[in-house]
Amino acid sequence: MLLGVPKEIKTHEYRVGLTTSSVLELVLHGHEVIVQSGAGDGIGLGDELYRQAGAEVVASAAEVFERAEMVVKVKEPQPRECRMLREGQVLFTYLHLAPDPDQTRALLDSGCIAIAYETVTGPNNSLPLLSPMSEVAGRMSIQAGAHCLEKEQGGSGILLGGVPGVEAARVVVIGGGVVGTNAVRMAMGMEAHVTVLDRSLQRLKELDFQFGCMLNTVYSTREALTRYVASADLLIGAVLVPGAAAPKLVDRQMLRTMKPGSVLVDVAIDQGGCFETSRATTHADPTYVDEGVVHYCVANMPGAVARTSTFALNNATLPFTLNLADKGYRKALLDDPHLCAGLNVHRGQLTYKAVAEDLGLDYVSAREALEA
Repeated sequence: MLLGVPKEIKTHEYRVGLTTSSVLELVLHGHEVIVQSGAGDGIGLGDELYRQAGAEVVASAAEVFERAEMVVKVKEPQPRECRMLREGQVLFTYLHLAPDPDQTRALLDSGCIAIAYETVTGPNNSLPLLSPMSEVAGRMSIQAGAHCLEKEQGGSGILLGGVPGVEAARVVVIGGGVVGTNAVRMAMGMEAHVTVLDRSLQRLKELDFQFGCMLNTVYSTREALTRYVASADLLIGAVLVPGAAAPKLVDRQMLRTMKPGSVLVDVAIDQGGCFETSRATTHADPTYVDEGVVHYCVANMPGAVARTSTFALNNATLPFTLNLADKGYRKALLDDPHLCAGLNVHRGQLTYKAVAEDLGLDYVSAREALEA
C-alpha cells in the first residue's frame, strides 16, 4: 500500500502522522510512504531523516492526497484538505465529528473511508488511540491553568501550590477518566487542594486508593457541581462520551458564582466542550474572558508539546496502521472489531451511531457498510 503523510496545517500544530521509526516499520512490511516536505520539521524530524527511513519526500500536500491510498494524519482534515480527499481513499486520523457538521458533510461528500483514532476501542472499553493524547492533555491542563492564574494573563494572581503561610489554590476536576486522572496527578504534585467529581463510584474508589486522603473524591450531582464550581480557582473539564458531543455540565449561571480571575480549562473542547461558555481557541490566541472567568479552550492542546505527543501517539497507532496497510482496510476492519469501531465514514455513509444521533443524520452500521 502507498501511504501518505501531509504536513499538518491547523494553527500551531507541529505533530506529524508518522515518525521516521513508523515509516521504517511500514517499509520493512513492503509498503511505500510519501511524506510532504517539512512535515516533521516541528519535532526535529527533517526530510533527510525520512529519506533514510525509506520514505519519498514530495513537495506538496496536493501530491500526497493525489497519490496516497491511505492518508495518515494527526488532526481532523481542514476544509482545503477535505476537498483533496477522493472516493475510496482511506483517512486515518483524529476526526471529532460530533461537534463539526461541516467536516462531517465534507467527508461524506468525498466518498472516502474515514477512520477516527478517538473511537477505536480496546479491552475493557478503553480507547487506546485517544489515551496517549488524553494523558498529555490532562497533564497540560494544569500547566496551562497555572499559567492562566497569573495576573498578567488575566487570572486572580494565585500560585497553584501556595507557599508556607498562604493557602494553595483549589483545583476542581470534572471527570475521573484518563484526562482527569492525569490532571489530578499534576495538580497534587504542585501541592494544590484537589477535588475530582465523577458519576462512577468504582472510579472514585480507584482514585481514592491511588492518591490517598490528600485527594477529595466527590460523587457528581448538580448540587455538588454547583458547590465545587463556586469554590474553584482552577476548573478542569475532563468529561468524555466516546465519539459523541460532550455534555454541557456547567452552565453560565454556575460560572457567575466563581471568583473573578478564576480559570477554566476545557479539555473536552474537541468534542464541543463541557461548559456552556466554551468555544474553541488556538495556541495563537488561547484564552478569553467570559463572566469574569479566564477560559482556556485550545482544541489541540497536545500540539504544544508536539515531539512528546507525536512519539506517544505513534506508539499507539502503528500496530493499527500496519494492520490496515497489510490487509487492506476492508479485511482489517472486518477482522478486528476494535479497529472497526473507528470507522466513522464509509463511501458517503455515516457509520458511527453517536455522531449520527448528535447531528441528526442517517446511520448505517460499520459492518453493514463494509459487507454491502
